[in-house]
Amino acid sequence: MRNSTTIKDVILAPGGGGFFYDDQAAIREGVDHNGFLYVGAPRTSGFAAIRMPAASLSIGLVLADETVVWGDMMGVQYGGAGGREAVFDIDHIRAITENALVPRLVGADVAKFLVACDEILCDGNASRLPLPIKYGLSQALLCAAAHYHGMTPSEVVCLEFNLPLPERSIPLYAQSGDARELNVDKMILKSVDVLPHGLINSREKFGRNGGAFRQFVKWVVKRISEIGAPDYHPTLHFDVYGWIGMEIGLEPGKIAEFIARVADDASGYRIHIECPADYGSTDRQVEKYSEIVRMLDQRGSNARVVVDEQCNTLADIEKFAKAKAAHLVQIKMPDVGSIADSVRAVLMCKKGGVGAYLGGSCTETDLSARISAHVAVATQADMILAKPGMGVDEGLSIVGNEQNRLLSLLSYRRRR
Repeated sequence: MRNSTTIKDVILAPGGGGFFYDDQAAIREGVDHNGFLYVGAPRTSGFAAIRMPAASLSIGLVLADETVVWGDMMGVQYGGAGGREAVFDIDHIRAITENALVPRLVGADVAKFLVACDEILCDGNASRLPLPIKYGLSQALLCAAAHYHGMTPSEVVCLEFNLPLPERSIPLYAQSGDARELNVDKMILKSVDVLPHGLINSREKFGRNGGAFRQFVKWVVKRISEIGAPDYHPTLHFDVYGWIGMEIGLEPGKIAEFIARVADDASGYRIHIECPADYGSTDRQVEKYSEIVRMLDQRGSNARVVVDEQCNTLADIEKFAKAKAAHLVQIKMPDVGSIADSVRAVLMCKKGGVGAYLGGSCTETDLSARISAHVAVATQADMILAKPGMGVDEGLSIVGNEQNRLLSLLSYRRRR
């Protein structure tokens, strides 16, 4: 019955994400904490509170042979910020899925992943399908094609995009959350490839003229030398959520100068600075980031600029890659939408000579994280986020183990 490639029925199952949805606009204003909560009223449309538990909606495709393949729909942590779609609303997503998607799905052929994505995930004349739906449903479609062919999802990606079967693992990037010191220690002890993110998302954490942030960078370097293995030499990646621009100003020269000083603070390490500034639109971000990148390159700095805000969809990523408006692009998979477009985004970055960081969000699920590992390995992205959650260990285990299982299986098949 595996030769039968049609969808027989659809199952929906509500679930939780790996962390919380946060109102970035409210947090930037400096709201207080009450334990794990943020105090005050939300600022961004769709948020009932500044911090809300993340939700997900699983979609199961019942195939003709009664096999059920799953994908998970969810949003990212900071919905409605940086040009992104509104915060995930499970009731809204369920209604669209039931009314607009289920009729397309029942009876659809899923043997070819790209064909199925093109036919099922196409937008209507009046509106675009929400990106969480495209993300979750494309996961299920990829798993359906993998089931039909008797392959892993990674092998299906290689087959349909005419890529060589991979042999190399992808560097893992862990994020610390607010428990920064404790989680940095975990990352160092586990010899994580890229660390620590740092969650530099407030004036308190960035400090006057960036002083608090620079002290944190120096502390991370010191801690690596204190407790890291003798040969451990990770890449240091810090997400500053636009605070360089907010504190120092938006003039590209000043931003490049500040980033170069941070690189000097961590001499000997490759430094990534994610979202140094938010210029409010994709076109402005491309223009100004191009200048910052050019200035850092002219200085011969070891620092690398990573774009996140205002670079969400495949079309956005294409603009940044063509303009070389970043050294590294975060391909935030739920914001891109279809898994197929995330693959295209990695390949687009590689073609343009720009680094491809296959990212996502702490609010994702174990299932979406495992599928992400297959996409990263198949496309040979430059790095992948260990997700979901903010506890470090869980994301490293889920993504790292899936990657290791996949590469071991492919190695086994090559030997046969």
